[in-house]
Amino acid sequence: MRNRFLRVLLLALLAGSTPGLTKAQSGPAPKYLVTDPVADSKAPASCEELTIPSHGSRMAAFMYTATGAQPHPTLILLHGFPGNERNLDLAQAVRRTGWNVLYFDYRGSWGSEGTFSLTNCVEDVVSAVAFCRQQAKALRIDTTRMALFGHSMGGWVGLQALRLLPAVKKAVILSPWDVYGTATDPVKANLAEFEQYADGLFMLHNTSGKAILAPVLANASAYQLTAIGPALGTRQLVFLDENRRNEAWIKRVGAANKASFRYEVWDTDHPFSNKRLALTKTVVAFLSK
Repeated sequence: MRNRFLRVLLLALLAGSTPGLTKAQSGPAPKYLVTDPVADSKAPASCEELTIPSHGSRMAAFMYTATGAQPHPTLILLHGFPGNERNLDLAQAVRRTGWNVLYFDYRGSWGSEGTFSLTNCVEDVVSAVAFCRQQAKALRIDTTRMALFGHSMGGWVGLQALRLLPAVKKAVILSPWDVYGTATDPVKANLAEFEQYADGLFMLHNTSGKAILAPVLANASAYQLTAIGPALGTRQLVFLDENRRNEAWIKRVGAANKASFRYEVWDTDHPFSNKRLALTKTVVAFLSK
């Protein structure tokens, strides 16, 4: 009997399933994960190479445009520091649900013109949104339905930019970087290690670890996130993190929220390496509301 059970279990594993799975767990994958959308020959999906102006500099960018001639809601990806994880797997899946997805590199990063700084990154998001409004017809953008997805430093950048973008109602914040905490707690944040790391990032133009964090120390209130909640009280927000290091200030944001707020800690690493499908499903469900 025992040998028979082991054979059944082995066959199940080889077949890609496990006995005892619930119906929800073993159900079909969402269509946008396994099926390409029907092509529109007059307005096909595409990848548009773009140049976005921001305060006298040009930022490298591209947009995954969704199929169909109608205006599409648009998600803007905000990468981290320095931006190795671009979340383009997420972008492709979101595009299959009918959204455009814009990716750009901040000033002074990855070949974009200008100087890299945290303040410049926030301004660059505002510039990207303005560009979307200006090019709405050409890129088939529904400017009434725009959202941000910010990872790590991009999470901090996105939250700061939201305060300047009242028309952007939704944001997903993934593993946000507490910039203020890094600058003001040199022991816990290992400030010396950060500065050494930042000094070697050749893809960030005309900057250094000390230069990046010096403004934080000079004007702490502009970089802290502990008091940002009331300014974002009418936005729909999802926070996903890999540990609870940000829990205190995120919960303060949630306490001030009057629209929609979700905060979860997942068992994963900083780029959510083992949770990409779960992340995609969560983001798509949130954007679809």
